[in-house]
Amino acid sequence: MIYTKNIEIRYNVDIFVAGGGPSGIAAAITAARKGKKVFIAENNGCFGGAGTAGLVPCFTQFTDGKDFLVGGIGREIRDLTIGEHCDYKRGFYSFNVEKLKRVYDNLVTKEKNIDFLFFTKVIDVVCSDGHIEYVVLASKSGIFAVKANIYIDCTGDGDLCAMAGAEFEFGDKDGNTMPPTLCSLWSNIDFSKNTGLIRNLLEKAFEEGIFTNEDRHVPGIMQTSKECGIGGGNVGHIFGTDGTNDISLTKAMIDGRKINKEFETFYHKYVGGHENAYLCYTADMLGVRESRRIVGDYQLNGNDFLNRSVFEDEIGRYAYPVDIHIMKPDKDSFNAYEKEFTQTMVYGVGESYGIPYRILTPKTLSNCLVAGRCVSTDRQMQASIRVMPGCYITGQAAGVAASLTSDSQDVRKIDITELQRGIVEVGGILPNFK
Repeated sequence: MIYTKNIEIRYNVDIFVAGGGPSGIAAAITAARKGKKVFIAENNGCFGGAGTAGLVPCFTQFTDGKDFLVGGIGREIRDLTIGEHCDYKRGFYSFNVEKLKRVYDNLVTKEKNIDFLFFTKVIDVVCSDGHIEYVVLASKSGIFAVKANIYIDCTGDGDLCAMAGAEFEFGDKDGNTMPPTLCSLWSNIDFSKNTGLIRNLLEKAFEEGIFTNEDRHVPGIMQTSKECGIGGGNVGHIFGTDGTNDISLTKAMIDGRKINKEFETFYHKYVGGHENAYLCYTADMLGVRESRRIVGDYQLNGNDFLNRSVFEDEIGRYAYPVDIHIMKPDKDSFNAYEKEFTQTMVYGVGESYGIPYRILTPKTLSNCLVAGRCVSTDRQMQASIRVMPGCYITGQAAGVAASLTSDSQDVRKIDITELQRGIVEVGGILPNFK
């Protein structure tokens, strides 16, 4: 069947950003502040991606335990959301989802150079010899096109790059990916009570058959309000899910709601302070941890983590451990995960790895950059850089790079020193740039 339709080019801009999650926001705001005209297409009804629409309840670390790493727009968002005097060094810090939504709204809407639409997604890319001519979008008002000089894929799944024909890797050697979680919002919890180790409590619940899967990898419910007993739940993996497949995603949403109900029973029966916990809401989108990884001019890899690598084209540094969630629900898988996350692929205070510009440049595309979860890495490094602070770093760098290459429409025609200087000018932290 062949279907044709004449569509309008509704926007003609310097830079198009696919996805308004943390990397997309960082890229768009940075480019707009550099004087470039930007359009953001966001599939959800708010900015922030998994951290807002997906109800992921916390930031991971912004520091290496000694020095702040996520400068510029990342620090600006953190300070506006949880306060600039927040004293945590490493680890996790919860936030109020509604506040983070408003932070993103305010930052974007005050930029006169940004146009955007919610409930709008890329459905096709027209590309010629590695040069993207325009993207086709679908919204409530219909189908239209956007033409830009530079395109930035911040979809998390590498959708734009894949549609443009870019090479990508997917999951492990067998095509399996980390399972997602359907995050949730809970109320009526007394967080002051000692709950004990969730791990030991889970074993009792497994014996009683409360859960469909014996999933020991449970981050848990994290307090997001001291006054109201409200927490954000990151509980239960949905195994065997493909984050790029519509049938798989549909089934996972059903399974995720079932899993959250199982955890409500568990918390009521076993966890102190949670006897009357109320499951208020599950997210409208999955917390997908892994799908496509776009192949770029360089692939950041596990050896770079172990070597604390430094790069000549460094655009930032980060320090979150390698966090590859269990692939199947058994004790051996969890023990292997815990060893990697806490012993073998984790840093000491003050240690970090470099992030090269080349992981943002898709190998076969000339006027396209990628930022966020789907940058060019192997599985190990993807499991570190995929979190929100890491996305702020790569998104901000992509915004600077796009602003510098918009006229040439070639992301490789860039002076790396000028790029690094531009990142530092917007607050990025490059300790090796002189």
